[in-house]
Amino acid sequence: MLNEQQEKWCTESKWDFSDLKALFINCTLKRSPAPSHTDGLVGIARTIMEKNGLSVDAVRAVDHDIAYGVYGDMTEHGWAKDDWPAIYKTVQAADILVLTTPIWLGEKSSVCTKVIERLYANSSELNDAGQYAYYGRVGGCLVTGNEDGAKHCSMNILYSLQHLGYVIPPQADAAWLGEAGPGPSYLDPDSGGPENDFTNRNTTFMTWNLMHLARMIKDAGGIPAHGNQRAAWTAGCRFDFDNPEYR
Repeated sequence: MLNEQQEKWCTESKWDFSDLKALFINCTLKRSPAPSHTDGLVGIARTIMEKNGLSVDAVRAVDHDIAYGVYGDMTEHGWAKDDWPAIYKTVQAADILVLTTPIWLGEKSSVCTKVIERLYANSSELNDAGQYAYYGRVGGCLVTGNEDGAKHCSMNILYSLQHLGYVIPPQADAAWLGEAGPGPSYLDPDSGGPENDFTNRNTTFMTWNLMHLARMIKDAGGIPAHGNQRAAWTAGCRFDFDNPEYR
């Protein structure tokens, strides 16, 4: 799965990541057990993480009954079933979240859009420090496809994650694009995907940057809780603004 350089960096690592957890949410349109080309790219990042001691989970979103909507539990809003609350517990347990998607018509998949909407539904919840729910976690994305749009999808996904509270490290995305039009996908024979140096490099950099930043944030005790607590703002605190009563 890993090339010589990737193996070398794993062997030479002096960092302890064994208390960190990562979650990959694959937003392929294919239900299991159908093979997912996006899963093939996930395998590189996941292997690097596991070789460095991280606990890694993966969810194929389309295998679950995830309701549409922007509330934490849509069974409270007319849906008969909603698997999202259980998935959200896995999201909250992870220090690292990587959203992965194929490209269709130049966009991330409809499944990925739904997952982001449901992440958004929980974003107003607060952590123990009174910050929004996803503070102290890092996010990245992986994209595969046979058409243009990898950077467009990455921009949208990474913007969404940071808006919800995730910290985005440098080089937090990677992608593989096959020849435009009908042709082999990432895992197909002779696609060149698993051997592509550009994709392997960016996937490797993304993975290490996610691990390093998650390590730094965890060692620092999270994002400092000053100037970003909703309850304090609601109570009337206006961080770093002049108090109009003393003007």
